[in-house]
Amino acid sequence: MSILINGKSSVMISGLTGREGTYHAKLMMDLGTRIVCGVTPGKGGIEHLGVPVYNTVREAMAKHDIDACGVFVPARVAAAAVEESVEAGVPLIVAVTEGICPHDAMRFISLARRRGVRVLGPNTPGLLTPGEAKIGVLASDFVKKGPVGVVSRSGTLTVEICYYLQKNGYGQSSVVGIGGDMMVGTTFLDIYKLFEQDGETEKIVVVGEIGGTMEEDLAAYISKTGLKKKTAAFIAGRSAPEGKRLGHAGAIIEGRMGTAQSKIEAFAKAGVPVAEVPWSIAELL
Repeated sequence: MSILINGKSSVMISGLTGREGTYHAKLMMDLGTRIVCGVTPGKGGIEHLGVPVYNTVREAMAKHDIDACGVFVPARVAAAAVEESVEAGVPLIVAVTEGICPHDAMRFISLARRRGVRVLGPNTPGLLTPGEAKIGVLASDFVKKGPVGVVSRSGTLTVEICYYLQKNGYGQSSVVGIGGDMMVGTTFLDIYKLFEQDGETEKIVVVGEIGGTMEEDLAAYISKTGLKKKTAAFIAGRSAPEGKRLGHAGAIIEGRMGTAQSKIEAFAKAGVPVAEVPWSIAELL
């Protein structure tokens, strides 16, 4: 098994006919992803990239069994696109869009939780199961099938760490980006628990960064339940000045919690070694 998606998953793309949707859908298909349809209001009835396009998610759901949806629409309408998929009952929604208003994100994340729908993101690079399927923008050149589950807040750093893992003989079971915004629908802890239950995942890599307390929350869980699988971490932003946001909307330090040191100390207390540089992760595993 892999977590969340595999080669049999039926995927729909919101915004399939747009520039970003088209470009990344082609790459997803090249990896083997089963994209069965797309949704673009006003474009219903056409074919694009060899699959049908519908005006609404409900129309698509009436014709196809959809396991997951990738959202590739502009920020001003992305919340509406996510909410439409939540209300239609899509089980997994991957919100790639960056720059969604935090209030909008809070609203659709709350709605998704009430409906039992998993939202990945917003501002997520997506997820990838090597050799099987991908939803999002993660580069697949430096991943290969293997026993290490990778969960991260960063897209580019994730791919870099996968490259170093691969160089040292460690392939990946699944790679998941939870997103870099202040509000995200799925946390480190959520994905970590899935990796704990996954038979193909033997070791876990957590790629965190400054800001928020998701890393500390995960460390507290590990401290309480114990390490079931060998885990290593990397925290980006060790030298970040306080109060300065770096790259991601969620990467801002406020007070004592959320600093790189706070996260490193929390993981150390939980028995999880933290790499000083990305290329030493493999040694810690």
